[in-house]
Amino acid sequence: MRIGLFLGDEAVGQAALDAGIAGAFSYPGTPATEIFEYVQEHGAGVVSARWSANEKVAYEEALGMSYAGRRALVSMKHVGLNVAADPFVNSALTGVNGALVLVVADDPGMHSSQNEQDSRFYADFAQVPVFEPSDQQEAYDMTRAAFDYSEAVGLPVVVRVVTRLCHSRANVIVRPPEPGAGPPRPRPNPSDWTLVPVHARRRFRHLLDLQRTLVEDSEQSPSNRLRRAGPRGVIASGLACNYVHEALAGDDEVSLLEVRRYPLPVARVRELVDHCEDVLVVEEGYPYIERKLNGLLGVPGKSIRGKLTGALPPAGELTPDAVAAALGKLPAEHVDPLGDLAGRPPQLCRGCPHADSFRAIVEATANYAEPILFSDIGCYTLGVLPPYRAVHATVDMGASIAMAHGAARAGARPVVCTIGDSTFGHSGMTALLGAAQADADMTVFVLDNATVAMTGTQDSMTTGEELMRVLRGLGVDPDHLRVIDPHPKRHAENVETVRREIEHHGLSVIVARRACIHLKRKERDRAPSIPATVGAAAPSGAATPAENGSQP
Repeated sequence: MRIGLFLGDEAVGQAALDAGIAGAFSYPGTPATEIFEYVQEHGAGVVSARWSANEKVAYEEALGMSYAGRRALVSMKHVGLNVAADPFVNSALTGVNGALVLVVADDPGMHSSQNEQDSRFYADFAQVPVFEPSDQQEAYDMTRAAFDYSEAVGLPVVVRVVTRLCHSRANVIVRPPEPGAGPPRPRPNPSDWTLVPVHARRRFRHLLDLQRTLVEDSEQSPSNRLRRAGPRGVIASGLACNYVHEALAGDDEVSLLEVRRYPLPVARVRELVDHCEDVLVVEEGYPYIERKLNGLLGVPGKSIRGKLTGALPPAGELTPDAVAAALGKLPAEHVDPLGDLAGRPPQLCRGCPHADSFRAIVEATANYAEPILFSDIGCYTLGVLPPYRAVHATVDMGASIAMAHGAARAGARPVVCTIGDSTFGHSGMTALLGAAQADADMTVFVLDNATVAMTGTQDSMTTGEELMRVLRGLGVDPDHLRVIDPHPKRHAENVETVRREIEHHGLSVIVARRACIHLKRKERDRAPSIPATVGAAAPSGAATPAENGSQP
């Protein structure tokens, strides 16, 4: 064994490597990004790890690896599971062959997300097990256990983590890895994996029959711990267990049930509720346990408190202070340490090419009474802020083009949308296919900064000439497919190009191509350091910056 200092995400990645995975699959999305990056870096040469086009594709690739008899890890943020919902829910019916573990990173407080949705509801809907670690050590231990359990019950297993766990560090005891991969597991029965109605009905019955086993295993698991003490009780789950322990500060007169594994351990929940008069439910995310415990009519003779009753804040991250207040432990002299800090909203980086694109769009549409400017998920969403005010709606990955098409069909004009190169590859292509077929009266801006900038400059699949080939292949009219350089010195000509394409009654696509400034810095840092020699000539045959396509 060894001890290492790990982010929660890194602990998950290390556990997956030690569990003997053959592949890792993901699309960048905070707070889950570092899971895949850790596997990609530390499993190089052993584990197949390449970014996927989107979360649905990532899940399906992992499912294919499982079918072939190898262990697979797939990771994503909570809203990514919306994209992957179709294969995720149906994989509960097919089951798995090699273990398949889905790690979902939820984002209470919406630090970098458009909602706070709780992935436990998805797992409950699909009727598959969930492991919810409360710290980095458990993130490691439970991820390893999830691979074994996945193969034991023949189902995908969800590991749910949250932002505060993903992006904080702690010492983790790392155990020896599984022995080297032997031959893959024998292939499953093809009828089990072919979800035509006759097989799907049989497999659904099998899934329902498994539920009793899943509950019994959860009740017997040491991850779900019950301490019976006084008549006041607490049910805490996952990361929230830490806040409860901090607030109680050794007070062992409170009965406590810690939940880290689902389905809910019904017998243990019943034992706590029968024993206690007042029960506080503390959970990060939605009131999942609280709702199940209350049902429609509550528990007669018992006080069940939590987010639904206002005992805890219904939105945002939990805090130790909020939990302490709900337990009556908050000292009277307490002062909020963040109360006097000024807000610091995010903004586009200095030198960001998106800023120049937005300036051109705003000026080109200034003479229209009511232009509609849709946008998408990425750092360019910050165009909603002053001084640009160039974003009127952003909903989900890839929605900008489809929403623009819908507005155009409603007769709105002009309609302009902005979408990043990676987001276009993620889920914008299908929407553009429909807009091109209809020659919709709209202008699409693809902001090609050559990377997935918001999550740390990962590789983009649709950038440069590859992006142009895709656009032409989707049916965009070459006469209205433009490339501009979003740079202050090009502003006047860019505004004129945008105006001309907006005036065109049909589909126009403008590619604003300039690399993210952080990508340039990253490439510079990767370059080998060569001491400069005054008057030294370039090696024979070496390419100049202009020849190899790099920008000064």
